[in-house]
Amino acid sequence: MKIRYLHTMVRVLDPDKSLAFYALLGLKETRRYESEQGRFTLVFMAPEGQEECPVELTWNWDGDTGLPSDSRHFGHLAYEVEDIYAMCQHLMDNGVTINRPPRDGRMAFVRSPDNVSIELLQAGGALKPAEPWVSMENTGHW
Repeated sequence: MKIRYLHTMVRVLDPDKSLAFYALLGLKETRRYESEQGRFTLVFMAPEGQEECPVELTWNWDGDTGLPSDSRHFGHLAYEVEDIYAMCQHLMDNGVTINRPPRDGRMAFVRSPDNVSIELLQAGGALKPAEPWVSMENTGHW
């Protein structure tokens, strides 16, 4: 019996903010489906060259009342990055809070506008610990 990964779905409350956030991570829109009858939009985003590993952003046009305010029950999305320090700086420069800084040169966590936890992992081995990351405290939770 074979199994094949398709996507991870997360609900979003503001599609523009969410699309901008995932674009900051380097994901590109690969396809979109809009249902007038169902009143929802699905936007699939993936890293370039990895279109087979998308995140599906689901926006219900009439809102999502009753959604939990915290997405910790979901877990997290994980992405490998070439330079974790450069990625975290890029995100900070664009207003994203680094919840768990890459003090070890290997791992960081941020949150999307919809409170989805995103794990960033350094490709290959850990980078040499460096400031300002070594001294940076955790912010909130991830």
